[in-house]
Parts: sequence; structure tokens; C-alpha cells
Amino acid sequence: MLMQVTIHEAKTHLSKLIRKVLEGEEVIIARGKEPLVKLVVLDKERPQRQLGAAKGLITYIADDFDEPLEEFEDYM
Repeated sequence: MLMQVTIHEAKTHLSKLIRKVLEGEEVIIARGKEPLVKLVVLDKERPQRQLGAAKGLITYIADDFDEPLEEFEDYM
């Protein structure tokens, strides 16, 4: 179900609106009758990092890969 409230109503009843969003209701905040923003629940879970996910993607590394670059000799 969609609920649209004004900015003033949102400021006055923020806790109630947050509860409604957490229960699955869609809440739109409007200036007058013009919708501006939507309250949404943030995802709790972040995807787990997967170590080794790029394994096999790098097929060649030059022998001098970690040698200092000539352009930076003045900074060394």
C-alpha cells in the first residue's frame, strides 16, 4: 500500500512512518502534492567478499613490474 505525506507530516510523525516502512508499506514524502522522496529500508546484509574471485584473470606480469619508473626517479 502506498502512503503519501507532506514534509510537515513527515517531521511530525517520523517514528510512525519508519515503523510503517519497516512493515512493508511504501511511504512517499511530498511538498504539497508533488512527490519528492521515498522512505526505504536499507539492506542489512552486504555481500561477503570472496577471496580469490579474480584468480585466473591475470595471465601475464612483466618481469620488471615492480621496478621503479624512470619518470619518478626525481621523487625517490
